[in-house]
Amino acid sequence: MTYVVNESCVKCKLMDCVEVCPVDCFYEGENMLVIHPDECIDCGVCVPECPVEAIQPDTESGVEKWIALNAEYAQKWPNITAKKTPPPDSRNWEGVSNKFELYFSPNPGTGD
Repeated sequence: MTYVVNESCVKCKLMDCVEVCPVDCFYEGENMLVIHPDECIDCGVCVPECPVEAIQPDTESGVEKWIALNAEYAQKWPNITAKKTPPPDSRNWEGVSNKFELYFSPNPGTGD
């Protein structure tokens, strides 16, 4: 088992999770984060840190899309190990549906 970041992170990108990760397995896109599946040690410490519940185990039903997306973009985006200031409008995006289809950016973030 590993953990994945899902649609709830899109445009929220709060980054509380990256500071607690003991193996630095988060990667930063322009408007969301992903977890590298080969680096995640399944400790789960990031899960309660995410206020928008964007991190879930890869064993839950319906996460196949997120498993593939996390694996793909963890190879393309830069590593992030320290929390940054979230987007100024991040709270406005909490709980919004269909964010991935409408707003996901494949562009990388700046990383550390």
